Amino acid sequence: MTTDHRPRAGAREWIALAVLTLPAMIVVMDLTVLHLAVPHLSADLMPSASQLLWITDIYGFVIAGFLIPMGSLGDRIGRRRLLLIGAAGFGVASVLSAYATSPEMLIAARALMGFAGATLKPSTLSLIRNMFHDDRQRTLAVSLWMMSFMVGASVGPLVGGALLEVFWWGSVFLVGVPVMVLLLVAGPVLLPEFRDPNAGRLDMLSSVLLLAAVLPMVYGIKKTVENGVGWPLVVAVVVGVGSGVLFVRRQRTLRHPLLDLTLFRKRSYGVTIGVVTTASFVMIGLNLFIMQYLQLVHGLSPFRAGLWVLPITGAMVVGLVVGPLVAARVRPGFVMAGGLFVAAVGIAIMTQVDGSSGFTALIVGGSVMAAGLAPPAALGTDLIVRSAPPEKAGAASAVSATSNELAGALGLALLGSIGTAVYRSNMGDSLAAGANSAAAGDSLAATAAVAATLPADLGASLLTVARAAFTDGLQVTAVVCTAVVLVVVPVAAVLLRDVGSPATSGKPGGEPATAVTGSGTTPV
Repeated sequence: MTTDHRPRAGAREWIALAVLTLPAMIVVMDLTVLHLAVPHLSADLMPSASQLLWITDIYGFVIAGFLIPMGSLGDRIGRRRLLLIGAAGFGVASVLSAYATSPEMLIAARALMGFAGATLKPSTLSLIRNMFHDDRQRTLAVSLWMMSFMVGASVGPLVGGALLEVFWWGSVFLVGVPVMVLLLVAGPVLLPEFRDPNAGRLDMLSSVLLLAAVLPMVYGIKKTVENGVGWPLVVAVVVGVGSGVLFVRRQRTLRHPLLDLTLFRKRSYGVTIGVVTTASFVMIGLNLFIMQYLQLVHGLSPFRAGLWVLPITGAMVVGLVVGPLVAARVRPGFVMAGGLFVAAVGIAIMTQVDGSSGFTALIVGGSVMAAGLAPPAALGTDLIVRSAPPEKAGAASAVSATSNELAGALGLALLGSIGTAVYRSNMGDSLAAGANSAAAGDSLAATAAVAATLPADLGASLLTVARAAFTDGLQVTAVVCTAVVLVVVPVAAVLLRDVGSPATSGKPGGEPATAVTGSGTTPV
């Protein structure tokens, strides 16, 4: 048995990690706080329906499209440099968003925020890859980094709700400004610089082809969530797939590709991306149902719903901490498979949710699910970044982040479509006498709006049927997710069984137990 003489991180690196987790948290918070501010900014700026759609969607839309180009750019110009440039841009865009005087100005500012946000996620993760050389320390660092996303998603509605109680709608965008100022001050002191000295020039045509592959797909998925399957999805798939094929062909011919496709030949890269993508698909898709159930079935305000989601967040935090500790003694593939099995049990509990007494089943099931999905998400992200050479850490991190974005969008679209289909079917079969099925709408939110215009007894009857129909949709969706996760359990256990095992280090077809930490990386 060999001894690992890799340098262990000290207090400086852990303090730097704390600085890196803050912008990661803010990027996610800005995805959630806007939805609370929509009624207030709509009354002030009076955007059209189309403009409001772009205000809410443009931020995540741009992030998803620019993650990989920005990750590759960081490998070339320096990850710390790109991070600081992005932090400055994010701060400026946040101020512009807060004080926007027209819908057009707010859309442009939110697009700039997304562009800057796309530099932050891969830069922070790739810097962690280069700062923490010890496997166990790096796995814990990645878990803490991922924890910041969970905390940001959970506290976003709480912080946004509190600010909107006292200040104007633009205040929700200013939360990130102090964080970016702190990053700009502390970053040059605490964070090392890393870049690939042999990366070559950034191929702009590859960047354009990648954007043409990713952006139409994200747009098509979002339109499908809103309007169902239609021509936008068909056009998006044709354009996205065609551009993706051209992108792949070009990468194979370039000496310095934007994305090194040989990474996908490694089991610890390609398979792990699939596992992490499944976790994101299920978690983000079911979170939509959880929040809707709390607010529309039980009538909680966004703030109170956010409070009730805190146990789920706490369970995920526990999973993020426990997973790396267990992986220090058990092979990561088995830990990931075990976490997925626990998640499947939690989702199965959610199938018992009903309209009157399902509150406990929802929170308990959601918490078990979150605790189970946390280890594969954390360990998987670490394996993805570890499997790439240090000089390619930025691109590898960006691929991981992009897969999460696309998985989340697909989760919202596909799982939302299943829930909607069940809802429509049940509303058509079970409407109370005298209620018009056409008035019930395609969602519980639309039905609630219709019920408010009806006589009290008819409105109450319609809401009862609608809540039961929504709950049935939640149950069916949970059954589907349970099956999906259970299918992935043996895949993770079998295909990743030797990943991280010292016995396979250096053997053909095996994966190294620890990451290569030297070749090609230039510290500045």
